[in-house]
Amino acid sequence: MVAVDTDSVEEPDIDELDIAPDDGWNALYVDGEWAPAGDRDVIEVENPATRSTLTTVPSATEADVDDAYEVAAEAQAAWADRPPQERAGIVNRVVSLIDEYADDLATLFAVECGGVGLKAGFETELAQGTIEVGAGLAMRRTGRHQESVTPGKENIVVREPAGVVGVITPWNFPLYLTSRVVAPAIALGNSVVLKPDENTPITGGLALAALFEEAGLPDGVFNVVPGYGHTIGDHFSGHPVPSVMSFTGSSEVGRGVGQRAIGEYTEPALELGGNNAHIVLSDADLERAVDAGAFGSFTHQGQECISINRHLVHESLYDDYVAGLADRAEQLPIGDPLEEGNIVGPVINESQRDKIVGFVEESVAQGATVEAGGDHDGLFVEPTVLSGVTNDMPTACNEHFGPVAPVIPFESDAEAVELANDTEYGLSGSVHSSDVSRARDVADDLETGMVHINDQPLNDEPHVPFGGVGASGIGRYNDEQILETLTELKWISVQREPREYPY
Repeated sequence: MVAVDTDSVEEPDIDELDIAPDDGWNALYVDGEWAPAGDRDVIEVENPATRSTLTTVPSATEADVDDAYEVAAEAQAAWADRPPQERAGIVNRVVSLIDEYADDLATLFAVECGGVGLKAGFETELAQGTIEVGAGLAMRRTGRHQESVTPGKENIVVREPAGVVGVITPWNFPLYLTSRVVAPAIALGNSVVLKPDENTPITGGLALAALFEEAGLPDGVFNVVPGYGHTIGDHFSGHPVPSVMSFTGSSEVGRGVGQRAIGEYTEPALELGGNNAHIVLSDADLERAVDAGAFGSFTHQGQECISINRHLVHESLYDDYVAGLADRAEQLPIGDPLEEGNIVGPVINESQRDKIVGFVEESVAQGATVEAGGDHDGLFVEPTVLSGVTNDMPTACNEHFGPVAPVIPFESDAEAVELANDTEYGLSGSVHSSDVSRARDVADDLETGMVHINDQPLNDEPHVPFGGVGASGIGRYNDEQILETLTELKWISVQREPREYPY
């Protein structure tokens, strides 16, 4: 078992970071005010590498949620009336501030969600990209004229802000997955109420609130209410005020969020789980496929909805692929994210660790073989490669959300497609082949929202549609697709000439 030394790493005082509010992070952010915890319960924010408490934040109540939605509703109309270049300018200012506070944000990523330096760089770049694209939408909230079948009538279709947008985000890429909704929503003239995941209330919400505050966003347009899902989640997602409810997280929780939102005639935007297949065809470049497979399985400890969940490898390449992937897994440096050079950090908490370890143990009991890893030290789970896996084993049929690479053999392209599609999920995937046309044929047959040829599934670009099918969600994020979600069309007709009626 790998032994991870975290005692030699000096833990920062996150309340002293430049980005922190004057009174630290122990506050809600509602109507432009940092409201202290008072007599509310608090959430202990823990460093997953050391298990020490970094700080506490208030655990919002249902009354806090009501207040935040009320404030957002009151602020929205005046904000929507601001010129689009003003809205875009404030949002773009956040991009510059992320550069200014990049080191502080990297520290927060490390100590709050276990993100190593490589991951911090990815997330910062993704957040800045999605905010830039979101800001640009302010100038693209356009309408159109359409012909009328009625003489003398003018048809005008205008696009208006949806109103108040509710946002629930997860802990794995907290700043980015929050920014990809909040930035376009605000740029388009909406107001926002955000509930970040209780594991990452700072990087998932409060830090972004501090950035928008410094950028000059008017009070009430963006509000953050940290809280436990079991305490305020149902009330938040089933609230009558928001017009859109954005949720990123597990399919199980997302189903309930969507049902409650629809019950209030709120449009749900759901990006949920995945069981993504990395398909290596018989003519694939083996080294290239292994490189992609290692990156797609072990980046940020496999804690991404678009990470590789299953490696489907043609039987002629199977043994060599397993050996190559196992060798890669064993060489990855594991340790505290604050230590430079570490590639694999801790998983987020004990519950997540126990689920991952349980899936591995159950798969081994059913006949899988551990080729690399398979053990853990605290929350540090070793990058694990399993051979002899079948599609119905726990590491393959479940979204394991960990640094685990189950490798499954197949005989034909048709069988690979059948195995890949044998899941309720349909988020992402990848196909490797030296014949791009052959790979494209396989990609076309995959029942998934995204497929990447001669790459791996960890791809997201802020101007390209992102989302899945089936249990992987409803709707798409990014650029024009999120614009459609965050705005409403209104038909206005003008009868320019007197109209003849039949009575």
